[in-house]
Amino acid sequence: MVLTLPMAKAIKVHFPYTKVFFLGREYTRPIVEACIYADGFIELNDFLKKDFLIDHKTPDAIVHVKPLNAVAKHAKKLNIKWRIGTTNRIFHWNTCNKLVKLSRKKSDLHEAQLNLKLLKSLGIRTNFSLAEIQDLYGLEKLKSLDENYAALVDKNKYNLILHPKSRGSAREWGLDNFELLISLLDKTQYKIFISGTAEEKKLVQPLLDKVETMVIDITGKMSLPDFMSFIAQCDGVVACSTGPLHIAAALDKDALGIYAPLHSIRPQRWGPVGKHAEAFVVNRQCSDCYKNKMACHCIHEINSSVIKEALDKLNRR
Repeated sequence: MVLTLPMAKAIKVHFPYTKVFFLGREYTRPIVEACIYADGFIELNDFLKKDFLIDHKTPDAIVHVKPLNAVAKHAKKLNIKWRIGTTNRIFHWNTCNKLVKLSRKKSDLHEAQLNLKLLKSLGIRTNFSLAEIQDLYGLEKLKSLDENYAALVDKNKYNLILHPKSRGSAREWGLDNFELLISLLDKTQYKIFISGTAEEKKLVQPLLDKVETMVIDITGKMSLPDFMSFIAQCDGVVACSTGPLHIAAALDKDALGIYAPLHSIRPQRWGPVGKHAEAFVVNRQCSDCYKNKMACHCIHEINSSVIKEALDKLNRR
């Protein structure tokens, strides 16, 4: 969802009076509601169950950023005038009337750039550089941070969020590497937070048990709106390819992403895009970890001292 947000500003620059709504699952609502270029959020199941109307009329266009057959069929049933999809999805041939030739799998472009390519059918320029995309997020409608959370931030230190888990959506660096990174960082210079969902609390507990005197545990304690506001008050995030990493990049925070060198999940495609974003990956082509998510030795080989040196450099700015 974060990497889709730039589409809203691109549309509004070209069509200033257009209203842009994002269709997604409920847990992504706070991201959309924080975007100044988004006019609203549509929950996926609400869209599929109803004769969906915006301002008492059928939407004029739908862009299928994430291709879902059920959504494409329902959009056609609603008789939405412009239904934009890709030629690479066979079900779009029958459900969309505007097709863009686009293959994500074979492209060397970033996911955010590929999303913007879908706007071609609307006559919008689609050759955005990553530097241009950095200014398109619009994550500016953040809620005021609760005083209890704000009090955790130390204005005299570099406030660093470590997000070890990914809810199974990405290759993970491993708790041992995070433990070593924490031990390497100068505690007089850094205030370190461990974040994660409530469900991930048990998974990161072994790390927390080992470093409890060196970190602040915020796993499962904040809603997404609170967490976004908290990221905005901190200085940096270290994580694998997860939502919090992309949120940090969109908020112009130091976003240090740790990646595996697999073609489908490489940082060139899924890395954080921001003015202070950086991705770390071993310089090799990897195939032996392809079918084994939980035992990816390539991402584990990224040395904690490399991340520590990058953070120290950022801290000295």
